Amino acid sequence: MPDSKTPTTELTSQYMAQVGNDLERNAKEQDRIGAEIDALQEQLRALQHDHTVLTNMRNALGVTDTATQPAPEADATPSVPRQKATPQSGAGKRVRAKKTATAQDTEAVKKPAAKKPEAAAKATAAKTTQPTLVELIRRHLTDQSEPRSAAEIATALGQAHPDRNIKTTVVRTTVEGLVAKSHAQRTKQGSSVYYTTTDAQAPAAAAPAADDQAEVS
Repeated sequence: MPDSKTPTTELTSQYMAQVGNDLERNAKEQDRIGAEIDALQEQLRALQHDHTVLTNMRNALGVTDTATQPAPEADATPSVPRQKATPQSGAGKRVRAKKTATAQDTEAVKKPAAKKPEAAAKATAAKTTQPTLVELIRRHLTDQSEPRSAAEIATALGQAHPDRNIKTTVVRTTVEGLVAKSHAQRTKQGSSVYYTTTDAQAPAAAAPAADDQAEVS
């Protein structure tokens, strides 16, 4: 009897170990996909914001173009049918004169109003010149003398930019993209991962060389 129970116990242990590994891989995959979804959502919000700004600018430019076009009534007035009687011809001239004056007044009213949407579009465009998350991360890493983790970067950027909802998962995905493009470097200390910018590596590497030359001399 003891011999028959031993294989069953070993098989159960193997299943438990496999299930534990599968659960761990599943949790990591959920974290990875969740971070990608957060990054995509932030990119979508940025694109929607840019779309709104561009639409407002296009509408403003469209209003300006319409206001500067000549009134169609002024060009169409010469094509008046011939009048049989002199009094009717004079009445037609008065009607044309009234139409021309009305068109000129309408154009004079539209021109000052067309400047407002253009100014509003310029002001809106000026507000959109905010740095992207990639630029903020690269600037932060460049200013740091030591490697920083994704959580530390997210905390620092959140304090510096409280109006932007900066999450650690989004920062980690973004900085990993910089690592893939060789714009940042990843180092691992135990179970923690830290990041530095590649721009800061050159001065640090040149310093030991200068010290070696000084020792040789």
